[in-house]
Amino acid sequence: MSQARKRVDGIGLLLLAPAGVLLAVLFLLPVAYAFYLGLTNASLIGVHAQHYWFTGGANLRRLWQDRTFWHSLWLTAVFLFGSSILGVTVIGMALALLMQHASIFWQRLAGAVAILAWMLPPVTAAMVWYAFSTTGGTLSLLTGGHTDPLDSHPMLIVILANVWATAGFSMMVLGAGLRGISSEVREAARMENASRIQTFVFVTLPLMRRTLVTNLLLVTLIILANYALTYIMTAGGPNDATNILPIYAYQQGFTFSNLGYGALVGDVLVLIATAFAYLYVRALRQD
Repeated sequence: MSQARKRVDGIGLLLLAPAGVLLAVLFLLPVAYAFYLGLTNASLIGVHAQHYWFTGGANLRRLWQDRTFWHSLWLTAVFLFGSSILGVTVIGMALALLMQHASIFWQRLAGAVAILAWMLPPVTAAMVWYAFSTTGGTLSLLTGGHTDPLDSHPMLIVILANVWATAGFSMMVLGAGLRGISSEVREAARMENASRIQTFVFVTLPLMRRTLVTNLLLVTLIILANYALTYIMTAGGPNDATNILPIYAYQQGFTFSNLGYGALVGDVLVLIATAFAYLYVRALRQD
């Protein structure tokens, strides 16, 4: 029995070897190089573009004293909380419930709009929301016609745009989780005279724990990695009001040519994403 198991494990490792090589070459090595680059004085232009060297903790001391970085870190926390936890998860769950209980017409309409928004390229989604939220746009006309919501409330508009663009994905993930709950469970709750709200809170949500955690992990990583929509809409402005960490890393590396320092800011993003992944996986294992 043990020999057969060892043989199966050996075959499994052999089959996983190509994927492991790709993972090492396309992910682990670039990440390791990015961490090394973050501790150098590499630049896009000038002498240090070709001849750069290890500078020890110089970039780390600069990062610690960089007020813009800490402001950007706080904005990133607000952006992630508003987009993934409050926005996408809540709206995605509402759409998933609508797809389950509404009439066929509303199911098809809500599903089509949500999936279409999710499938749009970030450039298109950004232009749609830019036209919608600037002076002369639909939102401006609804609020009096002389306001510029994107300028007065940039973070709120950017969060709403990301929720609009990502809720379709959350709807499909959570919808699959809802369909996996047996109708007998809901019927038992009705027999106990539980209301719809009580059934949802005390029956549906506990059974959806794994799906909710998985959805939160995927949505958080997607929103953290996809900064194109925010950058196209505001480029981090006005006055750094939407200058989240991905945009700040891009600015340092490619706008100001501080490739080493920009890589270090990107390394912080990798650590944040790893921390979120660890917390979500740990929450799953507690079941």
